[in-house]
Amino acid sequence: MVPFHGGCSRRYGFFTDSYDLFVISLITKLLGRIYYQVPGSSSPGSLPDGISVAVSGVAFAGTFLGQIFFGCLGDKLGRKRVYGLTLLIMTICSIASSLSFGKDPKTVMVTLCFFRFWLGFGIGGDYPLSATIMFEYANKRTRGAFIASVFAMQGVGILAAGGVSLLVSYLFEIEFPSRAYILDGAASTVPQADYVWRIILMVGALPALLTYYWRMKMPETARYTALVAKNAEQAALDMNKEIFTEVDEKRFALTICQSENWFSRFVFSFNFGPNYPGKT
Repeated sequence: MVPFHGGCSRRYGFFTDSYDLFVISLITKLLGRIYYQVPGSSSPGSLPDGISVAVSGVAFAGTFLGQIFFGCLGDKLGRKRVYGLTLLIMTICSIASSLSFGKDPKTVMVTLCFFRFWLGFGIGGDYPLSATIMFEYANKRTRGAFIASVFAMQGVGILAAGGVSLLVSYLFEIEFPSRAYILDGAASTVPQADYVWRIILMVGALPALLTYYWRMKMPETARYTALVAKNAEQAALDMNKEIFTEVDEKRFALTICQSENWFSRFVFSFNFGPNYPGKT
C-alpha cells in the first residue's frame, strides 16, 4: 500500500527527470544550425565537439553530485523537506535554461551549460529520494511493484521529450516555413527557430510545477519520523491520514514490463543517441 498522491509525486518526478535529462539530445543539431552556421558553407552548422559534449553531459555531472549531496541531506533534514527543494531547483533551472541570455553563441552556450548543471543537480536529488520514499511508504508485498512503477516513468518521459520536440517543430514549420539547405542555406533556418529549442526546454518545468502540489500534501515518511526524528506518535498520525490503494498482480506485471522498456531505452540513449561519440 502507498499513498495515492505520494505515488503520483514520485512517478511524475521521474517523468520530469527523464524529460529534462534527455531532451537536450534532441535540440543540439538545432543549436548548431542557429549559432554555428558558416555563411556559404556546403553543410549546415553544427556544435563544435567540445561544446556539444559540454551541453549534452554537464547535466549528468550535476546529477552525480546531486545524488550524493541530497541523499545525505535527506537523512539529516527529512525526506519531504529536501524533496520539495529538489523540485524547486528543477523548475527554476528548467525555465532559466530556456531563457539563456544573449544571442552571442558563447554567451548562450555558457549560460545554458550553467543552468543545465544545476538542473542536473536537482534531478540528482530526486533520484535517491524518490526511491527511498517509495521504499519507506510501501509494505513488503507491494514494494517491488511500486518502485518499478516509479522507474518505469523514465521511459514515458523520454517518449514525451520526443513527442514535444516533434510537435513544436511541426507547428513552427507550418507557421514559419523554411527552404531546404541545399536550395538556400541562408533561408533554411528562420529567425523564429531560436524560440523552438527554448520552448521545448521550458515545457520541462510544467510537470515539475504540477508535481510540487502533490509533494507539499505528502507527509514525512513514517519510518523517518519514527526512527530518525524519534516521534512514533506523529508517524502513526501521518499514516492514518493517508489514502491507500491496492496493487494487484496484473499491475505488478505491467510495471515490470515498463521498467524493462525503460532500461532498454536508457541504454540506447546513452550508446546510440544523437550525441554518441562514434556517430558521424
